[in-house]
Amino acid sequence: MSDLAIGAPAGAIGAPAGASGGGAFTTRTVAILIAVGILTFVGMLVLGAYAPDLRSGRNGGAHALSNAAIGYSGIVRLAEATGRNPEIVRDPRKLDTEDLVVLTPEAAATDMSKVIEVRQGKPTLVILPKWETVADQTHPGWVRFVDLKSTSEPDGVLAPKTVLKTRRYASGGRPLLSLTWMPQSLRFRGPKPVQAISGTDLKPLITDDKGHVVLGQIGEQPFYVLADPDLLSNIGMRDADQARSALELLDFLNSTGAKAVWFDVTLNGLGHAPSPLKLAFDPPFLAMTLAIAIAVLLAGVQATARFGATRRRARAIAFGKTALIDNTAALVRKAGRHGALGPRYADLVRERAGSVFGVPSRLRDQAYDAYLDRFGGRARFTELAEQARAATDPRAMLQAAQALHQWLWEKSR
Repeated sequence: MSDLAIGAPAGAIGAPAGASGGGAFTTRTVAILIAVGILTFVGMLVLGAYAPDLRSGRNGGAHALSNAAIGYSGIVRLAEATGRNPEIVRDPRKLDTEDLVVLTPEAAATDMSKVIEVRQGKPTLVILPKWETVADQTHPGWVRFVDLKSTSEPDGVLAPKTVLKTRRYASGGRPLLSLTWMPQSLRFRGPKPVQAISGTDLKPLITDDKGHVVLGQIGEQPFYVLADPDLLSNIGMRDADQARSALELLDFLNSTGAKAVWFDVTLNGLGHAPSPLKLAFDPPFLAMTLAIAIAVLLAGVQATARFGATRRRARAIAFGKTALIDNTAALVRKAGRHGALGPRYADLVRERAGSVFGVPSRLRDQAYDAYLDRFGGRARFTELAEQARAATDPRAMLQAAQALHQWLWEKSR
């Protein structure tokens, strides 16, 4: 029965005081709400597509995006400032490059099998973990040193394919030694303590003064392992000589004619797989996305203006006589009694004509009808009345009723 209020004039019975004939929101308000909703939805799509790329990585980890002491963002910024074109690898597919790739696994549990398989025969530097840390609650992205990691962590990074043994020694900050054929600009000083490794098929490149391997090459391929991360981490970048030597080391390990140095963060949980959603916002698919968006926008504009002004809904129950007629017709139709309306309407017109034309009261039946037929016209009353009584379907009944009504109207003018 809520339709009763549709189209009710202002001030009608049952209408709240102060209610207006308009809707709850103006057209402008609705348009603004729709626009805000569309922009919010598009923004969520874009953020969802690029969320992995927008992560800062400042979580205190030992990787190229970390500003913590054990991170490597310092060497990345230095490499960029000196024209070495460092690249952060978030997509595993980009690891198949001929340039040097720096891998920074943070624990023995890191699965490196797929990465090592991709890097077969290509210059690769693996930096082993060293420090156990906790987050600094006062400085987001920083860490506090707790202790040295268990040696089982660096030992297990390349296991079981390559078995390494890790040891720590007091260095006293003494210079580390490199092979004579290596660049003389590699002048590292030993961290305190210095972390060294040993293992089969491990060729020393940089050692401490006692011959313990700090940087080694495994086999004949350009696959290198840096035992002590402090040489390249933000800890070492505090010293200009250490930073200069770190850049020289990257150049030495990189391939001839290299165009960049790649720092992997996929092993640190900061990578991402190819996203179909991101493809929609990158060339060449961006053009198709924009075309679809414009088409949808034009369709929306057309939908709002195509049919002109909004039409009010018809009332379920009309006012006055119209309501009475409609309700009576609906009741007769529902009861299935419309077949008896023809004869009754003919009798109704007959009685109305008798009153209008002053038919003598002594006349009955056929004499009564014969008197009405005397008025002539295009059709006689008895013929029209017979058609109304004989009608069985609603269409024929309507035509007969209209003919009787027209006959009475013509004769009473």
